[in-house]
Amino acid sequence: MAYRILIVDDEPALQSMVKEILTQAGYQTDAALNCAAALERFSAAAPDAVLLDVILPDGDGFSLLGQLRRKRDVPVLFLSARDEDEARLRGLGLGADDY
Repeated sequence: MAYRILIVDDEPALQSMVKEILTQAGYQTDAALNCAAALERFSAAAPDAVLLDVILPDGDGFSLLGQLRRKRDVPVLFLSARDEDEARLRGLGLGADDY
């Protein structure tokens, strides 16, 4: 059984690239472009892990992380262009498994 990973990123090109890499590595993938779609896919697909962007069109990954964790505890990795120490510390402090 392949692990299922939910990719949450508002950049379709980046999302597609990550999806292709993970699929070639043997993972099943689901994708969402915003927080609302991510919550829907998270409930419907029951992923084993989440790759999460920080800046999303209808919210932010930090808030979304809390909503996901209230539903189910799975590994969450932030995948973001924001690499400032403050953002990294905030994400890890909120319970992300890596940034």
